[in-house]
Amino acid sequence: MKNAPKFKLVDQNGKTHTLADYAGKWLLVYFYPKDSTPGCTQEACAIRDSWSEFKKYDTCVLGVSADSEKSHKKFQENHDLPFPLLADTERDMIRAYGVEKEKSMFGKKYMGISRESFLINSEGKIVKHYEQVKPAIHAEEVLRDLIELQKEK
Repeated sequence: MKNAPKFKLVDQNGKTHTLADYAGKWLLVYFYPKDSTPGCTQEACAIRDSWSEFKKYDTCVLGVSADSEKSHKKFQENHDLPFPLLADTERDMIRAYGVEKEKSMFGKKYMGISRESFLINSEGKIVKHYEQVKPAIHAEEVLRDLIELQKEK
């Protein structure tokens, strides 16, 4: 297990979040390409719909993309998301977690954000890296892992 990279970013309300703010808690950090797109909306809403389960396992959730605070605010309000969305407009956290990848659309290559998540335990260690996230089932997958991992403690 390796330490989760530190970060300091603002959410959709301008509130600053750092890794240290979550010391002693479990944390799901999920990276997604763009606010209000179909897959990203599906993933965010699935987490929202499982929110009571995440709370039951004392797990905080942070969504991260390169979108602005304003874009995040609209996305959060439109879908009643109960967790912070961090605006990584400079892509510092995205790069620190290694989720900026070369993508291709219509034959054109560009650097984009890979849909990946990291489950971080209460000691700040990455206990699970989800590299192939399927938006519709990701929340269920994380909750299954939380149950198993927290049993081991």
